[in-house]
Amino acid sequence: MTRGPHFSDSQAALFDLDEAPMEPVPNTKALPSYIKDHRARLRERFMIGGPEALPDYELLELVLFRAIPRRDVKPLARQLLDVFQDFNGVVSAPKARLQGVAGVGDAVITELKIVEAAAHRLAQAKVLKKHVVSSWDALLDYCQTAMAHADVEQFRVLYLDRKNVLIADEAQARGTIDHVPVYPREVVKRALELNATALILVHNHPSGDPTPSGADIEMTEQIREAAEVLGISLHDHLVIGKSQELSFKAEGLL
Repeated sequence: MTRGPHFSDSQAALFDLDEAPMEPVPNTKALPSYIKDHRARLRERFMIGGPEALPDYELLELVLFRAIPRRDVKPLARQLLDVFQDFNGVVSAPKARLQGVAGVGDAVITELKIVEAAAHRLAQAKVLKKHVVSSWDALLDYCQTAMAHADVEQFRVLYLDRKNVLIADEAQARGTIDHVPVYPREVVKRALELNATALILVHNHPSGDPTPSGADIEMTEQIREAAEVLGISLHDHLVIGKSQELSFKAEGLL
């Protein structure tokens, strides 16, 4: 019986040029059969079993297929995982560090950053315009997705209305590996512009350890005092580490 066209056979390539430095394929217009069959099987396993059916390196291969349309991408997928530890680490790795991996060029970086942006959008959609208390776990997941793998400190403010619905999520500043400048007056000013009645502060520690520093504690108190004068509540300050987060409120620091 002749097999009909398979959806994976017609997968369009975003880029015409390969990036991985490998031996040239004799006929570059045709995908070698062993690579073509491997890609078809991998896509089929993904469609049938979902992402749970694939280990990290195979899921990463799926992402790399479009950037490198006519090469075996398994060695590059494994190399990226060796450098960045897991799938999340790869897609959220800074551009400069990705460029340092042999075989990674603009096409690969673009595909990885598309995946990262999609993950952020999906995670944010689960919490924006939602009641914070009832979606707390989703909020923590979003913060981890957006900030856990950043290589510099970032400071975000989540603005809530009087019903504790998240009305805005805004990045206020980016800093260095262990410091980010924060201006309490600007945070409170923005809350007034949004007609917010409560705040949740969020920042990450690139070191991976979410233990707050003395400067973190002092800055939090400054924002709490500035907000309190205007009748705005500071609900919490979350410090995001590599695999866990710390809540000022839960730790009795707020």
